[in-house]
Order: sequence, then structure tokens, then C-alpha cells
Amino acid sequence: MTNIYKERLGERWKKLTGNTSEFTLEARFFHSISLGAILLSLVYIPYNISAGLYMAAFSCLLFGCLFFYEYYRSRFRFKPYRGFVFGLAGLLVFSVNYFANSGIQGSTDLIWPAYLLLLLTISPYRQYLVWIISYIVVFALIHVTEHLYPTLVHYPFRPGKGQLIDRITAFPIPVITICIVIGMLRKSYDREHATVKRRDAEKSRLLSILSHDLRAPLIQIQQYLEVLSNPDLSGDDRLQMEETLNRANGQTLEMLTSLLYWSRSQQENANVSLTRLNLADNLSNTLAMAETLAAQKGIVFKCHIDPSLHAIGDTDMLQLVVRNLLQNAIKFTSPGGDVSIEAESDRGFTRIYVKDSGKGIAADDLEAILSGNTKPSFGTAGEKGVGLGLTLCREFMERQGGSITAESVFGEGSVFTIELPAG
Repeated sequence: MTNIYKERLGERWKKLTGNTSEFTLEARFFHSISLGAILLSLVYIPYNISAGLYMAAFSCLLFGCLFFYEYYRSRFRFKPYRGFVFGLAGLLVFSVNYFANSGIQGSTDLIWPAYLLLLLTISPYRQYLVWIISYIVVFALIHVTEHLYPTLVHYPFRPGKGQLIDRITAFPIPVITICIVIGMLRKSYDREHATVKRRDAEKSRLLSILSHDLRAPLIQIQQYLEVLSNPDLSGDDRLQMEETLNRANGQTLEMLTSLLYWSRSQQENANVSLTRLNLADNLSNTLAMAETLAAQKGIVFKCHIDPSLHAIGDTDMLQLVVRNLLQNAIKFTSPGGDVSIEAESDRGFTRIYVKDSGKGIAADDLEAILSGNTKPSFGTAGEKGVGLGLTLCREFMERQGGSITAESVFGEGSVFTIELPAG
């Protein structure tokens, strides 16, 4: 039960701070800090009022409203937050609050550096030096002013118990602030570290494919060409060898295409162009190619896509996903079997189903296939894939705001479903 609550809390927190596809790391930092500041304000406003610290209560109210407004603009209206507003507000409010709350004997000095830490966390690098110098200078000026004109300082509580309570209740503010910032930095580091490890593992896998799976068919093609150059080769043997050579070349081209698409997908700035697509028009060439491949293998190919169906997606990515799913369906279906593709629109989503009567997938292997943790396997006619196809499909669907799922019964066939927002 504890894990379920943690997952739900994590999901809600992600919704409040924004997902990685819509917001930068800096924006998500700001959203997290804003939420923390708003919660602190809700706690300290009533406390300061009850303690007679009306200026401190007003300061909390002002900061709470400021963080809430800028959070709303950034999270829900997708406008950049304005760091300079927080910087100027801090200088003004803390300077006034310093004199209104016992000066050097009060708790403002505890909160001041914590707020500067928040400010530096959400500000661009070019503003760092400006804010650091500004806060140090203003901090020094107000302390010198107190020293020269001590009557300017107001003491809302008596020394002793009142001062003790003020310090103890103020101390959690910088502690919580530091925890939020360090927690965000550690999560960011862990996320980046995991991403680097995943990419390194994928690069190692790519090198393995290049050194073995891609090199082997090229050597095979070279051997076929050497045999074909033999003048004593009979016509029937030559024809059979040419067919084998053509099939080997096609498989190698498929491997190379998948590798190139995978390589492009790993680029951080890979573009995704989402548009309203007519499925029948967008997939016409892909479906024609699949029909030809199915006919060559003696497989019945059926297509049921309503010409009026639309979806929101990337043209090239959607074509690659559907082409890969159809090629896999044909690859793992024996001659005499059937492969079909259907589509429907339901509840704001467009779903495409690729079905086959092939050999199916064992339950233990089904989840691993979409995650890319399986080795390349051979089709019913000895066809070999690169082992990255379905991994690409999953990544490309997620980049389009869609998803891919699979159902299969070993020995009876499989159904792959891709889902996109309806157009």
C-alpha cells in the first residue's frame, strides 16, 4: 500500500510541476520551488498574525501571492517566469521586514540567504553576479543603518521567550528551502545519470549489431556475388542465387534503415512535427509495400481503414511504426496465414490494430519485446531483424504523445495496438 501511495503522490507531483516534454528543467525547478513557497506561506501567515508579527505575515502573504501568480503563468499559461520580479521583491520585502522585526536580533537574517539560494536556482546564469552583489550590498547597508540609527528598528516581541520562539519557528524556512533545492538537484543528477547509462548501453548494443549482425549479411552478399561471377554456374542455380541475394540485400537494408532511424531518435534535438493526418492517405505507400511483401510470402493481407479517420501525429514517425509492425507481422507469419490492419476512432483517440496469425509471443517475452531487452529473432522464412524495431516504435509513439501495446497468444498470433489523439 505504501508503494501505491508513493506512486500516486509522484504522479500528482509530476502533474503539478509539469512533464519533461512540455517544460524545461529550469521551469520544473521553478514549479517545485513555487509550490514549496506557497505551502510555507500558508503555514506562516496565521502563525505570524497570532504572534503579532504583522509585517512578517504581510511579507509571507506577498511572497505567497507572487509565487502563486508566477507559477500559474508558467505552468498553465506556458509563459516564462520572471526571475527579476522575485529578486527585486526580496530586496524590498526583507529590507522592510528587517527593521520591522527586531533587526539583527530577529529572524530575518536566517531567511535572507535561503531566499537568495532560491533566487539563484530559478535565475539564468547571467544574472547570478548581479543578484549576489545586490543582496550582499543591501544586506550590509541595512545592518550599517541599524548600527547608526538603532531607533529605526521595531521590536514586536520582548527579548527572551518571544525571541526564542521567533528563531525556532523561522529556522525551518531555510532548512526546507535547502532540502527542496538539493532534492531537485539530486533528482536531476540521478535522471541524467540514468539517461547517460541507458545511452551508453544502447551505444554498446549498436556497436555489437554493427560488428556482427550487419557485417554478417554483407559478407554473405559478397560470397553470393563471387559465386555469381563463376561462368560455369547453371541458369537455375544462378536464378536461385539471385533470389537469395535479393532477399539478403533486403534484410540488410531493413537493418540499416532501422539503425539509421534509431540513431536519429537518440539525438536530443530530434524534431517531432505533429499535424492532423488522414490515416488512409498517410499510410497508402506503407500499406502497398506490405501487401507486396505479404503476396511474395503467400500471406493474405487485409486492410480496413476508413478514409475519414484522422489522427494527430508525425508523418514520418507514424509511417515507420506501422511499417515496422506490418513487416514483423509478415515476418513471423507462415505462408497461408493472414495479416490485417484496422483502425477506429473512440473517445478522442484513434487506434490502429495490426493483427497476424503467426507464431505468437510467449507471455514472459511480451513485455521484454517492447522494452528492447530481447535479441534479434528469425522469421518463419529465416528473415532476421535488427532487434531495435519495436524499441523504435515505442519511442516514436511516446514522442507523438501516443502509446503502443501488444497482446499475443503463443502459437496463435499477435495484435499490436498503437494509439494517437484523434484529429
